[in-house]
Amino acid sequence: MTQRIKTSMALMVALLMGFFAVSMNPGHTYASVDVGAESAILVDAETGKILFEKEADLTLPPASMTKMMTEYLVMEAIEEGQISWDTTTQISQYAFDISANPEFSGVGLRLDEEYTVRELYEAMAINSDNATTIALTELIAGSEAEFVQMMNEKGAEMGLPDYDFVNSTGLNNSHLGDNYPEGTDPDATNMLSAKSAALLAYHLTNDYPEALEISSKPTLEFAGETVTNWNWMLPGMPGQNLKQFEYEGMDGLKTGYTELAQNTFTGTAERDGQRFISVVMKSESRASRFDQTEKLLDYGFNQFSRQELFAAGATPEEKSTLPVAKGKEEEVAIETSAALSTLLKSGEEDQYEIQFNISEDQLDDEGNLVAPVEKGQKVGTAKLVYNGEEDYGNILSEGGQTVEIVTSSSVEKANWFMLTLGAIGEFFSDIFTGAVDMVKGWF
Repeated sequence: MTQRIKTSMALMVALLMGFFAVSMNPGHTYASVDVGAESAILVDAETGKILFEKEADLTLPPASMTKMMTEYLVMEAIEEGQISWDTTTQISQYAFDISANPEFSGVGLRLDEEYTVRELYEAMAINSDNATTIALTELIAGSEAEFVQMMNEKGAEMGLPDYDFVNSTGLNNSHLGDNYPEGTDPDATNMLSAKSAALLAYHLTNDYPEALEISSKPTLEFAGETVTNWNWMLPGMPGQNLKQFEYEGMDGLKTGYTELAQNTFTGTAERDGQRFISVVMKSESRASRFDQTEKLLDYGFNQFSRQELFAAGATPEEKSTLPVAKGKEEEVAIETSAALSTLLKSGEEDQYEIQFNISEDQLDDEGNLVAPVEKGQKVGTAKLVYNGEEDYGNILSEGGQTVEIVTSSSVEKANWFMLTLGAIGEFFSDIFTGAVDMVKGWF
């Protein structure tokens, strides 16, 4: 009864948070995609550009999507040489008790068995196994409590906007009994926004592409048994009942479910070199989370294409040159060093412009470049700016494509004789100007 009351209170808080989010952001109608999940987002996996969002800043329980952070830290530990895929470990009593509980995802671990990191990771990523997740955290950090600190530190390093990790699995702490991580509340649960989940997935798939090689496997052989991936959208899933969910290009990433979180899913698919990341949270059923993901990904693949909007060598119409001091020429042309391209929605080709920013530290006090000037010398940056109505921003803090502004040619420094003549001319010009001003002051 106590747990039911706590769960109801948590659900009520989440509903109130959703109400206030809608009240404070009335401008979004979410007309682009009809998604029934309480929170959703679609992101370009290359640039982090947000193509659609629905209450994506709302912080909700992510359930087993939490494991994406655990996966990242395992991959990082392997990269840094702390462990390897072939490192072996035995499981603790805590991990065994979780594995033996039929209410949780599990492959069935033995206390006296040695398991490799690869075996534990694959069970975690493919079958969402909670006990293997805990075993990996204890191997890397010594305890799940220490690992949770690593998770929160990595979340800050990644710049996740809304998150709070209290365990490594995504279960509620109340599910863990007396084994909930030290330093966390016994009734706490992980919290994550859809935008944070998308950013976490962005880092995982870009920093460690090998994660997709594992998450894309429909089944896994573990201890002589075949276990199935919870991602029903993967091509090649066993059984005719799952064929209806199969999605071309789908290769990840992580499902989740608890009574509090309901059904969650971070998906990713790639077609012809274009990858999208989608997140749905608080979906009403297992099937609906995949149906809603299909809508999001279809919107991305059908409505957007990557296009070059401005070729390399583009110049600002209002200022295509910069003045040069102490040079054989008085000015030098400037241009972009590379092309500017973006993921463009159909019909919005005219909604973009280049924003040029000249670096002040490249100029003298009078706004001049000072000779000598080399060809290709960086003098600033150019950024692609969107002027349309559906600007959802970027999950990266420095979102948007930026290229360098460089000089189109070189300018040699004037010889000493010409510089001397120029200095003399400036001297007498200043005297003359001062004399004129003085005479004007007499009258």
